[in-house]
Amino acid sequence: MSFGPRGRFLYTADGRIRDRVLPARGAATGAPGSIGFTMALAVQPARYRKRPRDLAGTASKPVIGIGSPVLSPDGKTVAFRALGDLWTMPLGGRPKAIFEDTTWWYCDPDWSPDGKRLAYCTDRSGSLNVWIRDLDSGKDTQVTHLTEQAALSVRWSPDGSEIAFLDQDGGLWTVEVGSGDIQRVFEATFEPGRPSWSPDGRTIALAAVRPRSARYREGLSTFLFVDRRTGRARYVEAAPDRSIQTRGDDGPVWSPDGSKLVFAMESVLWVIDVERDGTPKGAARRITDHVSDAPTWAGDSTTIAYLAGGVLRTVRADGSGGRAWKVPLSWRNHSGHDSRAEGGDLVIHAGRMWDGVAKTARRNVDIVVRGQKIVAVEPHRAGRRAGRRIDASDRFVMPGIVDAHHHREMAGYAFGNRQGRLWLAYGITTTRSPGSPAYHMCEEREAIQSGARVGPRYLGTGEAIDGPRIYYNFMRPTFSDAQLGLELERARALQYDLLKAYVRLPVTWHKRATQWGHRHGMPITSHYHFPPMAFGADQTEHIGATNRFGYSRTILNTGGAYEDVIDMFAASGMYRTPTLFNSTALYRDDTSLVEDERSRRLNPTWRRAALAKTVKDAGGETQPVNLARLEAQVEQVKEMLAKGANVITGTDSPIDHAALSTHMNLRAMTRFGISARDALVTATSVAGRFLAQPIGRVEPGMLADLIVVDGNPLERIEDAAKVTHTIVGGRVHTPEDLIRPYAEADAATAARGGAGAGLPPAGPGRTFAGVVGASRGNRIKPPVSRSRTVQFWWNAPEVLEASRTSCCEH
Repeated sequence: MSFGPRGRFLYTADGRIRDRVLPARGAATGAPGSIGFTMALAVQPARYRKRPRDLAGTASKPVIGIGSPVLSPDGKTVAFRALGDLWTMPLGGRPKAIFEDTTWWYCDPDWSPDGKRLAYCTDRSGSLNVWIRDLDSGKDTQVTHLTEQAALSVRWSPDGSEIAFLDQDGGLWTVEVGSGDIQRVFEATFEPGRPSWSPDGRTIALAAVRPRSARYREGLSTFLFVDRRTGRARYVEAAPDRSIQTRGDDGPVWSPDGSKLVFAMESVLWVIDVERDGTPKGAARRITDHVSDAPTWAGDSTTIAYLAGGVLRTVRADGSGGRAWKVPLSWRNHSGHDSRAEGGDLVIHAGRMWDGVAKTARRNVDIVVRGQKIVAVEPHRAGRRAGRRIDASDRFVMPGIVDAHHHREMAGYAFGNRQGRLWLAYGITTTRSPGSPAYHMCEEREAIQSGARVGPRYLGTGEAIDGPRIYYNFMRPTFSDAQLGLELERARALQYDLLKAYVRLPVTWHKRATQWGHRHGMPITSHYHFPPMAFGADQTEHIGATNRFGYSRTILNTGGAYEDVIDMFAASGMYRTPTLFNSTALYRDDTSLVEDERSRRLNPTWRRAALAKTVKDAGGETQPVNLARLEAQVEQVKEMLAKGANVITGTDSPIDHAALSTHMNLRAMTRFGISARDALVTATSVAGRFLAQPIGRVEPGMLADLIVVDGNPLERIEDAAKVTHTIVGGRVHTPEDLIRPYAEADAATAARGGAGAGLPPAGPGRTFAGVVGASRGNRIKPPVSRSRTVQFWWNAPEVLEASRTSCCEH
């Protein structure tokens, strides 16, 4: 709305510019005038050759997914994550796996001050907890026994008596190594970084976001210094109007002598001199000029190890003496169904088979799998030779489902290895992330492709490239054209599958990233349809989402869209991923997925609590409004499909519930007029086409990513979730097999008294430790701060909860 002289005002309504006069008194009367306005928009379809990831080749590949490296106190050995395990490696030597059992999740290694033990986090007890490995004896000791919350991002105190950790909500805690007593030190903050202790043990530093105003959530990632004894905290900028690079492994990390902090900023490493409490003593000094991440100190407070484009490097604190260290670790794609070892091919006898494209299903078909690929789809032949046979003669076989928008490593959810199993149990065989911590994405991708970790295929990018202000921990704040070049170099070195431009990235840099990506065969996506359509960008995420332009809206407040938006998608060929968040309104009448054994067993406690809250909210007074908005959003999808525009299914999970939301999105489409076949195509063959991968169809030469279900999803979309077998590249999984490790771990914990009995349920900003018995549990000490109010408004539970979903609820 805009006001002019003599009471005249302009506003927009129904896709037009309206003109009215407001009298001196009373309301405006009479019909509004209209001001004619037309504008021609040029759109440019994306034209380039995509470089698809090799998902089935047999060549050996070097590991680039090195996560959370930490130097030993003597500076001679590094510990890190890779290929689903933790490893130690003498610099210049060969890495050695610590566990050699990748059933469980392992992360966040940290050396004890004497260098004899390694703290880490694992979910082998059912939930993510703190453990310690004695490196001489190989003995593992569980330090925390939590069932109602997770423990992540561990750091030893300088005297070795305590370990700091974060819970899944971002609260800062400590555990006493000797007694097991735990204590909350600081309130939950949004997706903070890994803690680091001052040498005197009085202050804990971590990266944390500080919004610029209460108007919207975005701001800068700064140093946060927390007094260990009082809980009082200070936010301090690393440099004026500058963000730390990411809030994860990028620092700040305190030097052992307490004189300096090292951190990543503007895509390179910096060192700053500090007082004993972390107060900067001057300006930070840049010590690298190439893309740099995840710094860690040696005990001499001189040597720093870090990652640079998938390479482990060291440098001195003054920027001299830089060198690279070889990590002789490799992997190759898993072999799928080994027909030679199994004595024959995998044969699936399908009573009905839908190929991902046709209008109807074929009957009585044999699908023959060798290695990772389908080698034949033929009429059933009794007595066909098979090394393994799946009798689905009374069932339905279809392509595995693709969820093209999720954030598998997103902070705040702490699934551990449950997440991949949850996806598979519901028939999702491929997921794609448009934003994840870069090295953890690479580690997950390599662990999945090699078969070390159980989960769907994984395509992804690193942190989204953003402008100077950010909110999520997996955004890269970008301040200059030169820094953008460094970010694109990281994308090349870490072999991103796509680029993601976020909402504050200037349009000129968005265009540059698009052109660079296409030269390297890499698609790019963002929240914007225009102007990216004008320079050939590939995709728009969400039906409507965070927008900083003011003029590039894809959705009305009611959930619908004007015709020009639909026409632009159709003309440009740009793909769109709806992420129908309002599909949760359907839980009022359909809780079958919530009550399913897969959901109950493969969601951790806090996610089950969140799911219960979603169901409760679906029965609330806003449900009719949410349902109406959902209908309008689906109508927009339906109009796009009718005009030949490209739509692929994605959910933005785990912001929405992992795996379940994929099926709820499909159910929402059919609820409001899209056929089951057309909905399923968006999650199978069309997704495979966009990803340029041989997935999403059942035909010879395609990857053997298949699901077997009861019923007929082409007639009843709910049957797509009735999965009896999930096959990924010839490897067969059943829901029972996927559930078993965690069902057994949970039962063992409960048998020791660790069911969290008598504790109130966890909720936003409120977490509780599970008591697991007098001799093995963790006594919960009172919080360091007894205040009932948070110190900073942006850490209030209601603010944090709203911020988690404010990107996309439109």
